[in-house]
Amino acid sequence: MEKLTKEAEEILMERFGKDSIIALATTVDGMPYVRNVNAFYSEGAFYVLTYRLSNKMKQIERNPIVAIAGDWFTAHGKGINLGYFGKEENKEIAEKMRVAFAEWIDNGHNNFEDENTCILCIELTDGLLLSHGTRYEIDFSKK
Repeated sequence: MEKLTKEAEEILMERFGKDSIIALATTVDGMPYVRNVNAFYSEGAFYVLTYRLSNKMKQIERNPIVAIAGDWFTAHGKGINLGYFGKEENKEIAEKMRVAFAEWIDNGHNNFEDENTCILCIELTDGLLLSHGTRYEIDFSKK
């Protein structure tokens, strides 16, 4: 496994640097759970707007090790609850989310006054990216 190359990073940004549907898998007590989520990629992580009391967040709280799959990309990572969308520490990533999810973020589905509206960061640890016959086995922990 190699560290993330500039070429692989460019492919990840092209595919996932915008609103993307990815499959997110969690595991609790040996039972797997998977669901599709809206996410976007930035600097070795995917970001998801979600609700702290959702099943996925409860599962990640119990076991933060997750797996994802998207357009010719699979990876493992650690799910981290960054907390309330509106808190000052999340201002920069929240602004990126507003741009990435502009088509639907303010459609009334999200309650930004509710402090349970949170940001899930999926910090990638390793992944497999396929592009035009090239296979990139990536160790995201190597900088």
